Amino acid sequence: AALASARLGANTVIFTVNLDWIGNMACNPSIGGTSKGHLVREIDALGGEMGKAADKTLIQSRILNLGKGPAVHSLRAQIDRRNYSSYMKHTVELQDSLSVKQAEIVAIDKCDNGFLLTTKMGAVYSARSVILATGTFLKGKIFVGEVNYESGPDGTFAATELSKALYKLDIPLRRFKTGTPARMHKDTLDYDAMTEQKGDQRIVPFSFSTDPDSVQIEQVSCWLTYTNEETHRVIRENIDRSPLYGGVIKSKGPRYCPSIEDKVMKFPDKDRHQVFIEPEGRYTSEMYIDGMSSSMPEDVQFAMYRSVPGLENARIVRNAYAIEYDC
Repeated sequence: AALASARLGANTVIFTVNLDWIGNMACNPSIGGTSKGHLVREIDALGGEMGKAADKTLIQSRILNLGKGPAVHSLRAQIDRRNYSSYMKHTVELQDSLSVKQAEIVAIDKCDNGFLLTTKMGAVYSARSVILATGTFLKGKIFVGEVNYESGPDGTFAATELSKALYKLDIPLRRFKTGTPARMHKDTLDYDAMTEQKGDQRIVPFSFSTDPDSVQIEQVSCWLTYTNEETHRVIRENIDRSPLYGGVIKSKGPRYCPSIEDKVMKFPDKDRHQVFIEPEGRYTSEMYIDGMSSSMPEDVQFAMYRSVPGLENARIVRNAYAIEYDC
């Protein structure tokens, strides 16, 4: 949003609670996929940066749904999370008419020419227009089983004051929740028990401005495995400890991205669910356990994940959690 504003000639400042989190990817380090791949292309056609950033930082690329009609063919790239963030951070730093400032905005007040924005340090900025891009930080609260506490995602600070300012401006707020799966150390997984998923032989770039020859890189593999009846038994026997089913979390999700406990409880006829094991980058040992987001307690997570073929000896480096937030 800040890049678009500055490129249209508006004198722009982007405030962020942590400069190192500019362009931090939401949950799964991937771009595109079914329907979303079309959106990335539209963003690119309008001058956006996402497609270019994806082409520069991808580690695997596949066109999905090739067995179906061309209307649902969809490009999806596995991304190096840290490289993507670094690319986006440097892009905004180099942009004319755009200032970058690490600061938390805690108050927004109307004035004659627009708005006055107050930072946590007490500095005041004036602006004709304000764009809010709060993600899951606004009064964020983490849930892992019976444990819950105020936090942004991945152990960051939550933005706790801005909601009050929005109430004063008569902006209606609601409460949403979403979740994320565990991350595991790649050297503790048994890849022989999984199905390897390689990228396409020839990579198709996202951006219309990218030279296709420039993205033909050595790709990393993703892996496919499945839950089983033992996984489902662990979940069912501990479902009362889930904050989603124990009534602690009352919020709805912004889209249908169900937790593994939701899948098991809502689709009891399914004897297995897909689990995709995806690298978070070239220079990290973290693997993302796609398809098994959860807010179960830590001990239940341990038993649940280790029941999946290939994960029997897995070492969890980041626990799964649910996060509730204002929007």
